[in-house]
Parts: sequence; structure tokens; C-alpha cells
Amino acid sequence: MEWSDLRVFLAVAREGTLGGAARKLGQSQPTMGRRLQALEQALGQQLLQRTKDGFVLTDEGSLVLGHAERMEEEALAFQRQLAGKGRELDGMLRITSADWFAEYVLTPVTARFSAKYPRVSVELLTDSRLFSLSRQEADLAFRIQPFDEPDVVSRKLLCMPYGVYVSMDHPHPVPGDGKDAALLVMNLAFGGMPEVTWLQHMLPKARVVFRSNSRSVQARMCVEGAGIAVLPRPLGDAIGQLQRIDLGEEPPVREIWMGYHRDMRRLARLRALLDMVVDQLAN
Repeated sequence: MEWSDLRVFLAVAREGTLGGAARKLGQSQPTMGRRLQALEQALGQQLLQRTKDGFVLTDEGSLVLGHAERMEEEALAFQRQLAGKGRELDGMLRITSADWFAEYVLTPVTARFSAKYPRVSVELLTDSRLFSLSRQEADLAFRIQPFDEPDVVSRKLLCMPYGVYVSMDHPHPVPGDGKDAALLVMNLAFGGMPEVTWLQHMLPKARVVFRSNSRSVQARMCVEGAGIAVLPRPLGDAIGQLQRIDLGEEPPVREIWMGYHRDMRRLARLRALLDMVVDQLAN
């Protein structure tokens, strides 16, 4: 049994005549007749009966029709997804990023994506380690540094602005002009973070009282009045108990990069998400 013969059967069942089915599929009428006969011989059943008004389904034909229509729908969905044009995309997408970027930047985008493509299941992973795209630990990754993994397609997505924040609900940690006496909530300096170097340059006599590799933890410590923190603007601006202060110079921006393995570049659901991310976030 050939799928092409089932397509002929579906066309004849829907059009009622060999001529109409032939025009629909772009084949000749004799060819349509031969293909229908070949299908009936392969199944050992008569599927269509000729009447004066055209072809009608036999009982066996009615049974085959439902299965053939489901096969047709799967074939069409397969073609749409390969072409990247299907709106009803489905499957799994695994994304990885820093915790703050996931919560304050990616979540609104993924929410809109899920609303548009409800059959795509999205996993958003946050961890201090870097998930491997080559080992398929993630489909799409966002990082603050360029990718050095082989076979990874990457691009700079945006330049993330940073700000200097203090608590609104606790005594101001920068009394008067004595900024050098401030207490600092810092990022762990893995190899030297630009904002860490910048803040220590701006406040050379300030004392570091707390360090963490979690931006959310840094922000919470700042809310509790532990000291000054340099935070990404989407995070700091979203917390009502924090206020941004001016030290006379803006903190350095950080580049945000996104990457995916080149073998995934034709995955329709990934392309749809990439398009939305770039549209919503790219500089």
C-alpha cells in the first residue's frame, strides 16, 4: 500500500469523480483510475462504488477514510514543521540563562510565546553552571559572554544597562559626602566582573560586607539595607523597595549573547522563539 494511492483515494472520495480528483492532484484521469485500482487490490477490498452520480464509499471505504484522513493530517503537519511555517508548532524547547535574566527578561517573552504556540512546552533552566548545547542539555542559551563551544551559532542580543541601588526602607548606606565609607553588596568576581571593578574604583574605601553569585540574592540583601549593590536595570528597577542612585558615572553595560547548536537551526519551534526574542529584546 502506497501513501500516494491513499491520496488518490481521498481525492476521489471528496470530489466524487475521477476527473475532479485528477484536476485537484494535477494527474491524468487514467492514472488516477490505475492508482485507485492498485490500492483496492493491495487491500483486497472495494473502497468506492461507481454510480450514475459518481463514486460513493462502500462500508470498507468508510472505514479506510477515517484512517487515511488522520494520515493526511500528520503528513501535512510534518511538512509544515519542516518548512517552519506551521502555526500549531509542538514539542519541547529547553532554555537556559542566569536566574535574574530568566525571571525579569525572558519570562514575559516566553509567556507571549506560550500564548501563541500553546502546544510547545518550554523549560527555562537557571543554574550557576553553563549547560552544554553540544550535549543537548539545552536548545537555546543566554550568557554574558561570547560562546566558545564548537558548532554553536551565536549572536549578541543586547547591551544590558546596570544601575547602583540602595534600600528605600533602611538607613541610607551613603551618609552625606562620605561615599567612601559605604558598605557594598557585591557579585562574586569570577575572573573580574566589570561592574565589580567599576564600583571598587568609584568607592575605593568602601567595605565589602556580602558576596553572592546570585543577582536575586544580592538584590534582596540590598533591600534589607546591607549596602550598595550594582544590579541589572530590569532587576533593580522592578523592586519597589530599591532606589537607584547616581555616583557621577554610569556603570559599564554588559553584553548578552544567545546561542544554539547549528544542527538545531532548522527546528521550526526554535526559529519561532528566536524571532520573538529578537523582536522583543534586540537592541
